[in-house]
Amino acid sequence: MIPLLHDFAGATVLVFGGGPVGARKARRFDREADVIVVSPEFGDRTFGDAELVRAAPAPEAIGDWLERTEPALVVAATDDEAVNDAAADAARERGRLCNRADRSGGREPGSVVVPATVREDPVVVSIATGGTAPALSKYLRQELEETLSGAGEMARVCDTLRSELKSRDVAPTRRREIVTDVVNSPSVWTALRTGTSNTGQVIEDVLCDELPTGGERP
Repeated sequence: MIPLLHDFAGATVLVFGGGPVGARKARRFDREADVIVVSPEFGDRTFGDAELVRAAPAPEAIGDWLERTEPALVVAATDDEAVNDAAADAARERGRLCNRADRSGGREPGSVVVPATVREDPVVVSIATGGTAPALSKYLRQELEETLSGAGEMARVCDTLRSELKSRDVAPTRRREIVTDVVNSPSVWTALRTGTSNTGQVIEDVLCDELPTGGERP
């Protein structure tokens, strides 16, 4: 499978299943999509801001739910294989993405895997093992959480610095060299991770070192 990033802003994600897996999927997509969870019961789990619909649709009724909600993604997370099969079939027939939480390994066309993810916005790193080792995905996610500390702030530094250098007519080759040096600087990483410097301070220091001062512009 090819890893892709998909924007679900303003889209609907329809989750069948109110168990722990359905709750986890709802929370995962809740930050961006409009999530609807359909299940006969929900227990005491947290579903974020998802809309909870108490219902137990038979397999033959699954298609009606897709017609009513028009989801971009269908999540099949029930303990009833017939319902999950119907959800996957209905999604495929309508050209919708489908995530089957009850299967790993082999995939059908249009299927989606939701990988373990580490976020340091705007930096996102995901880990997948093809369904072979969920414990390994969890371990690597925990390791990467420490490694990526400060990466979000570094991304903002790079974005702002590139724009500022371009506005000062710095040659493209030199712009790339300067930004690369910043990314490879242990002292900058330390400053961003510890909070001793912020984005503005880092950029100001770089510009003072690299460009003419006294109001001159190259």
